[in-house]
Amino acid sequence: MSEQSLGLLALSSMLLMIVVRVPIAISMLLTGLAGNVYIQGVEATLVQFQLVIWDIATNFILIALPLFIWMGQLGYRSGIGEDLYRCFYKWFGRRPGGLAVSSVVSSATFGAITGSSIATVMTMGKMLMPEMKRYGYSSGLASGSIASAGVLAILIPPSIPLVFYGVWTETSINDLFIAGIIPGLLLTIMFSLFIRIYCYFNPSSGPPGEYYPLSEKLASLVTLLPALVVVILVLGSIYSGIATTSEAAAVGVAGIMFVALFKRRLSVKIVKESIGESSKLSSNIFLLLLGGGIFSRFLVQTDLTSAWVQSISEMGLSPYLVMAALVLMYLLLGAILDTFGMIILTLPFVLPLVLSMGVDKVWFGIFIVLMIELSLITPPIGLNVIVMKQVVPGVSLLDIYKGSLPFVVICLLMVLLLVIFPEIALWLPSKMH
Repeated sequence: MSEQSLGLLALSSMLLMIVVRVPIAISMLLTGLAGNVYIQGVEATLVQFQLVIWDIATNFILIALPLFIWMGQLGYRSGIGEDLYRCFYKWFGRRPGGLAVSSVVSSATFGAITGSSIATVMTMGKMLMPEMKRYGYSSGLASGSIASAGVLAILIPPSIPLVFYGVWTETSINDLFIAGIIPGLLLTIMFSLFIRIYCYFNPSSGPPGEYYPLSEKLASLVTLLPALVVVILVLGSIYSGIATTSEAAAVGVAGIMFVALFKRRLSVKIVKESIGESSKLSSNIFLLLLGGGIFSRFLVQTDLTSAWVQSISEMGLSPYLVMAALVLMYLLLGAILDTFGMIILTLPFVLPLVLSMGVDKVWFGIFIVLMIELSLITPPIGLNVIVMKQVVPGVSLLDIYKGSLPFVVICLLMVLLLVIFPEIALWLPSKMH
């Protein structure tokens, strides 16, 4: 059997294991180990296994991953999301669709603290759905806007998927974080504009909320200040070069703990729960890195990736056509794989291809996160939609998907803008350097 045929057989076996619900990390690890044993033997495979573990365990950048996850868990449990919503509601709630706009802006800001889409949807869903029902919002717009706004959490830094991508591709996480700011802000504005326009023509779907005088609006900014200070400290220290990504993550954790302590919301229970959840998620991610590392080393020996890149190059396809094909591929994969599975399963094949086309690694990281965002709100899985359904069981999945559909179109439009104008993602990092 040729090495490329062996690679195809191993890839098919791995995909079959994933289909029968074997965890992606385990599927990649078992396939990679078996393939390496077949090519190199047991002793050489054990050496490779030890080297991958050593590489992961000694990677200083990976310290940022559990720290950012812990920062998000603390933010989720300390009630910061409620403070953000109360402030933004007083500023945006009076207009038609104001509650939905407040949920979008609150989710974007909350995402800059948690970096977790699920935590954002759970927090905002529990808090905002009763409010929207009280004001007579349509269930589709209410649930769809909250589920869709949750995707902003993984684009606006600090973003856990961007940390994962940066570690896997050896790309500067600082650059990735800064590159996500402008696309994240643009997407927030586009979501908010759509809600405003939709509710202007369909006022019964999103009636205006309560009026607040300017003095009360200004006073509400005090509740917003602590969260903004933490975000500015984290991103400002990265952008200015004062702190590395890992150091900025530690600053973020300390900042959130101080805010929670200042507001008298920090308890032993919250610390224990946040550490426990952070440990679980971090362990899963490290296992994915281990499985992906072993599988990638096996693929290099089969020469399958280089053959794949060469065959695509020989077709003479334009870069735009290749990117359109990747958009379709990620939309399909998003229906069956989770966030990190999509990244680690595709990068060994896709990254060499886009690099051969001259695509910037930082730009491609933002592109992948945008595609992950789409997978979170598209059927049949749509993790944000499923979480939203659990938070508000009275709303049907169909209503949530219908409400999310316009936001899916807006995300696709953002992808198109990013492809046509790559400076949207690359301009700010270039200014940083």
